[in-house]
Formats: sequence, C-alpha cells, structure tokens
Amino acid sequence: MTDKAEMMKLYSTRILALAADVPHTTRLTAPDGTARRRAPLCGSTVTVDVGVNDGHVTAFGQDVKACALGQAAASVVGHAVIGLDRATIQRGRDELLAMLTTDGPVPAAPFEGLAVLEPARDYKNRHASIMLSLDATLDALTAARAKP
Repeated sequence: MTDKAEMMKLYSTRILALAADVPHTTRLTAPDGTARRRAPLCGSTVTVDVGVNDGHVTAFGQDVKACALGQAAASVVGHAVIGLDRATIQRGRDELLAMLTTDGPVPAAPFEGLAVLEPARDYKNRHASIMLSLDATLDALTAARAKP
C-alpha cells in the first residue's frame, strides 16, 4: 500500500466528518473542574471544563486544537459524556488505549463510536492526540473533586 493510500485510510470520510462535528466547543463560564492536556510529539491540545453533580458530568465544554484524529475522538467523547460518571469515562479511556496499543476490542457503549479510530493502531505517533479528550476529561473530574 502506498503512503498516500495509507493516509487516505487513516483519514477516512467518517473521521473527517466527526472532526467537523465536535460538540460542546464553548468553554464553561463557571466549571467545577478544568484541565488541559497536550500531546508533546505533535503539539495537539485539548482543554476540558466540566460541571459535576452527584458524581456525574452535567455540563461539558472543550477547546480542541488537534489533528483530525484528536478532533474525531473529542467529537465522540463530547457526544457521549453528559450524564456519565468517572468510572464509565475511565473504562472508555482504558478501552480506547487497549484498542490502540494491544489490539483490544472497540470500546463499549457509550464510546463505541471510537471504533472509527481503529486504523490509527499502526500510527503510534498519533495515539497521544487521540487520547487527549478522555485524559483531559478525567483530569477535569479530578480537579472538580478536589475543589472545596
């Protein structure tokens, strides 16, 4: 397969459609927790704000400055995250990492949409960007929990 064909597979129409449809792109004005994550290799960044009530995400805002793969992951996360608790988000994060690094299965619902990123398994230099949204969300939940 040529490099061009591999890149076309990686940046599929579905990935590009998700990247163009990232929800919750307005930062929260009074978040319970905020976190920023950066992928050192490519410089992609995601900043996440969360509102939390009774351990569940009630409001979500994200500022995504990432490649199409990172944007696609942020899109799936943004569409699923409202109403979830930390354990569900952590499970989705762990399943995504396993899918990318150890040929694990596609993440379970509500993160099954991350299956679109399976072709990125072979592109280790993109994994950090793909993980940003879930990692920043978990960090924001930790910040919210630490808030008095």
